[in-house]
Amino acid sequence: MNVVIWTLQIVLALAFLAAGGTKLAQSRAALTERMPFAEDVTDLTLKLIGALEVLAAVALLLPALAGIAPALTPAAALGLLVLMVGAAALHLRRGERHMVPVNAALMVLAAIVAWARLGPYPL
Repeated sequence: MNVVIWTLQIVLALAFLAAGGTKLAQSRAALTERMPFAEDVTDLTLKLIGALEVLAAVALLLPALAGIAPALTPAAALGLLVLMVGAAALHLRRGERHMVPVNAALMVLAAIVAWARLGPYPL
């Protein structure tokens, strides 16, 4: 089961590293084409979301791999869960219902990682 949890951690980390890195590297105008929600948030908010996603991606893996502060791994998963709740709310408010299943899937994966690392499969 530990291999499954590690796989979920890696998948989440890669997904959020890519999403967050894109938000940090590109302008809001460029992001609006692929991420229409960007038109509803400020540049600062968009960069903050990107930074949180990148930090969470790193925290999903690095503490566990280094054996330093492994409690950061489930904390990062919980943070991503909260971030995805906010993302789903934003998409619903904007009428982008087709995006909510993506948010929900990421929420479920983050919840599984948090539950496993806080409970039966600690690092």
